Amino acid sequence: MNDLERYFYNNTGKAIHKFAHYFDIYERHFSRFRGRDICVVEIGVGDGGSLQMWKSYFGPLAKIIGVDISADIRVADEQIQIIQGDQGETKFLIDLPKRIGRPIDILIDDGSHINFHQIKTFEGLYPAISTDGVYMCEDVQTSYQEQFGGGFLMPMTFITRMKDKIDELNGW
Repeated sequence: MNDLERYFYNNTGKAIHKFAHYFDIYERHFSRFRGRDICVVEIGVGDGGSLQMWKSYFGPLAKIIGVDISADIRVADEQIQIIQGDQGETKFLIDLPKRIGRPIDILIDDGSHINFHQIKTFEGLYPAISTDGVYMCEDVQTSYQEQFGGGFLMPMTFITRMKDKIDELNGW
């Protein structure tokens, strides 16, 4: 069991909504950032429990920014900042990196899970990721779920867009 799993299973604070199989993936891609002066942005934070988990995991040098459509998240402190906004709004996504004021080292999209929002968020914020940063979009199974604008072999899902990006990178 890694440190994130341990935190998750022993958490008595604000709720954390994560699938258990994510913790090994987080560890694999995020562990190199521990103890460093980094900027972590999580879109879609619920009650804010995951922000407290990231703070504990990355340590006192990390700046943790939670972005949520709700203004009622009460976990802000000297290390955690809350920015209210809608990932479905282009102007908000354009302005967000300016508000943050530094490159984003880790971006976790755990927002609406609506495919259009996932695509828009990736296209708007990927350029703000640091050169050795990580962009992680959670819950991409919604690409196959109609209620999130997805469906099997649908042309405009997040998964389809990422497949197109792979073709752009490698199809030459």
